[in-house]
Formats: sequence, structure tokens, C-alpha cells
Amino acid sequence: MSYEIIEKLKKEIEGFKDKPEWDEVGRVVEVGDGIVKILGLRNAVSQEILTVETAHGTRAALALNLEEESIGALILGDFLAIEVGNTVKRTGEVLSIEVGDELIGRVIDPLGNPVDGRGPIFKTASSKDGASHKPQRNPLEARAPSVLERESVNVPLHTGIKAIDAMIPIGRGQRELIIGDRQTGKTAVALDAILNQLNDKGRRPVVCIYVAIGQKESKVVRIVETLKKYDALKYTIVISASASTPAAQWYLAPYAGCAIGEYFRDKGQDALIVYDDLSKHAWAYRQISLLLRRPPGREAYPGDIFYLHSRLLERAARLSKEKGGGSLTALPIVETQLGDVTAYIPTNIISITDGQIYLESDLFYQGQRPALNVGISVSRVGSSAQTKAMKKVASRLKFAHAQFRELQAFAQFATDVDETTRKRILQGQKINEALKQDDLAPVPFEKQTALFYAVLNNYFENVAVEDIKKTENAFLEYLEKFHENDVLKPMRETGALDDATEAKLKEAITKFIEK
Repeated sequence: MSYEIIEKLKKEIEGFKDKPEWDEVGRVVEVGDGIVKILGLRNAVSQEILTVETAHGTRAALALNLEEESIGALILGDFLAIEVGNTVKRTGEVLSIEVGDELIGRVIDPLGNPVDGRGPIFKTASSKDGASHKPQRNPLEARAPSVLERESVNVPLHTGIKAIDAMIPIGRGQRELIIGDRQTGKTAVALDAILNQLNDKGRRPVVCIYVAIGQKESKVVRIVETLKKYDALKYTIVISASASTPAAQWYLAPYAGCAIGEYFRDKGQDALIVYDDLSKHAWAYRQISLLLRRPPGREAYPGDIFYLHSRLLERAARLSKEKGGGSLTALPIVETQLGDVTAYIPTNIISITDGQIYLESDLFYQGQRPALNVGISVSRVGSSAQTKAMKKVASRLKFAHAQFRELQAFAQFATDVDETTRKRILQGQKINEALKQDDLAPVPFEKQTALFYAVLNNYFENVAVEDIKKTENAFLEYLEKFHENDVLKPMRETGALDDATEAKLKEAITKFIEK
């Protein structure tokens, strides 16, 4: 009898653990519009993933508001199944996304799920020892590189848009804002920059990331089809948080894109990210903040909206050689209302970025494409982000263009102008015509350099203003056919316009004009 009791006690002791396992559990006390209020979970951290257990399975939530008694969390996905009283548990993991080269050419949502109907992105690989290797995960919120980890921006990122590459150059690692009213061609500028990476053969290839925030699905599909048509999807990743998705997706989309961009940057590669557009991101954050009952500030936006965007855009950088020398270039897009650049979100992002490309409705309706207002547009990196060839040729272009604008305004009211002024206005009109460009037709920088050289040195003096476009196309075609090896190739490979190449270019222009 005593023997049986001893055996039973032994079994009990074997099953005993030194420390009991405790699970920290919370409870949903309020739910609505994708936001839940949770009681408990005192040790939860900001940006931590929480799991809500519902009658229809578990749902993920993101801890945003950490209050004394409760937590305000954002539901990631379908929130209709969540009810008051549901159990909530911590995961101990901060929100992150799977990153890797396999993402290139795919269309995903802000949580990394494929939405292009081409099946899973990452296939779990097994090593020789049988252990499975999961893809790398990058946190959506990360620390921006410090000043010591960065290098100055001095390598150009050519957009293929003549007016931008010549007068408002963008460098790798820069943050350049594209700003303007609705339907002025903001997305078209960013799309041209992506397509032009095929033309920029003399430099390291750039991985492009296009983040669509609150855009119509039809627009996203059209962009993906355009990228496929021009063979640009092979180096592009598209992140879609379309207009029909909840505010949570709009809010997370730019962070997901930035986390993917950082993967390529930290590997020593160059990446370009387009945020289209941050006005809608700000709207989504305002909606989430008001539902979380954060106090509204100017234009009902929460007080930390500036910090939100500065934290995001500061992650774009060119890293030092010690850190691999990779770069992440950001092109945030912001929509203005009736050209008001003094509104809250536009002024915030203007002050965060290294310059802005301002597209004006009036110029757009006058037929100027791109509708670039050169007076307001600026690049704070300037000519250090240009090749020597472009710097040499285009240094006086912005001045000549600005002078033409002034003289044109003056000539409207003057009954008679002297011969010198008339010549300057005529040359300005020709420069203006040369700067016009169709959508989805980026021009390689070496061709741009040759064209500006011809226009600024008055080689097209006897060409009528209305014939400039026709002459430009014929001239660039002529160079490509007959002077690829002695003019275009040296400029493309060296980035410079040396005396020998310049002499060949002069000769080529003279022969072309004679013909």
C-alpha cells in the first residue's frame, strides 16, 4: 500500500515544474472602425503585435496607445469578427515584414502578402542539416542612420526628365518632394524616374519601390501594366494599399516600403522609393488618431504628424563606405489644394526634404509637360548630384530660363522691345520647347547633355520655335545612328564632356545643321 503511494508521489513530483507558466492576458472593452481598446497587458510595448482570439479565429492588432489602464490598438485586417470580451494576448514581437530579393517584380500589400495572384513569394529553404531557413524580417519602424554612418550625396539618380536632370538634379540618398495639385503629373514624374533606370547603364542598377497609398486599384493596375510593358517590373516592387482597404493599411504602407528599401540599402545596393502619396497617409493617421481619442491639433491632425513623417523620410540616406555604401532615395509625393503650398502637411514635408519639384496647374493647362515651376522648385543638393558633363552644359540653363520668364512677362506690356531682348526671348522660347517632354519617354543623360549643348550655344538659331521638337527628335536620332561610339558612349561611361568629345560633338551638330 505504502509502495503505491510512493509511486504516485514520484509521478506527481516528475510533472512538477520549478516555475509555473504565466500568460499575460487582456480583454477587449471597446471596438469600432478598426480600433480596439484593451484592458490589461501592462507590459505591452509600442508597435507590438497582439493577437485577439475571436469566434472566427485569431486577429492581429498593433499596440499604438499605451495608457495607464488600457491599450489602444489598430486591427490589421478584418475587424468585423472582434467583439467586446474577446481575449487578447501578447506575442512579444514588434511589427516587421519579410524582406529579400524574391520581392522584386511582385505586388504586395503592406503586411507582405502577395496580391498579384502569382502565389507565395518566399519558399522555405532547407539546408543540408535539415534545418529550415526563414527569410529575413525587417521592423517597419527602424532607427535612421546617424550622421557618422552617412556620406554626402554626390552620385546622380537620373530621372530621364530633361528639366529635372538639368536644373533640379536628384542624387542617390536624397529626399526630393514632388508637390502639386491633383492631375498635374506627379505620379508621371516618379514613373519616368523608375523607367529611366533602364537607360542609366553607366551606373549601379537601382531597385525601385513604388508605394501606392489610398490610390484607386485601377490606377495601381495601370502602373503595374506600364512597368511590365517597358520591362521595368524586373527591378521594381509595388506595395499597394488601395482606396478600398482600411486606414490601417494606408498607415503601414510607407513603413513597409521603407523597411524593404533598407534591406537593399544595407546590402550595399542603391534603392529608390516613391511614396504616392503622403497626403493620404496623413489623412489615415488623422483618422486613426481621432478614433484613439488623441487630442487634435492644426487642421485636426495629431501633434506628432510632423514627427511621423520626419522619422520616415530621415531613413533615406547614402551610407558611408564602411557601412557598405548603399543608398535609399525617397521621392515623397504630396497633393496640394488649389496650389496652396502653405497648408500644414505640404509645409511639414517641404521642411523635412532636401528640395521640391513643384508642378503647377496653370503651366499644365498651357501645355507645358512636365508642368514644372522652375522658380519654386529647388534641389538643396544641387550640382554635386550631377555628372561633370551635365554640370558643364546646364550651369547656365536655369539662369537663361529664369531670365526668359522675366523678359516674357515684361514684353507682354511693352509695345516695342530692342533686338537683344527679342533674341533672348526667342532663345528662351526654344529652351522652353526643348524642355517639354512626353510621358513615359525618359531621355538618357548623355542625349540630354548633347541637346542642351546645341540649344544653349545657338546652333538652333535658324530653327523656328514650332520646329524645335521635330529638330530635337531628328538630332537625337542622328547622334544615336552616327555618333554613338565617339560622342554618346564616352559621355555615358565617363560622365564627363572632355575636350576631345566636345570637339566631336561640335562637329556632329554642325554636320546635322548643314543637312
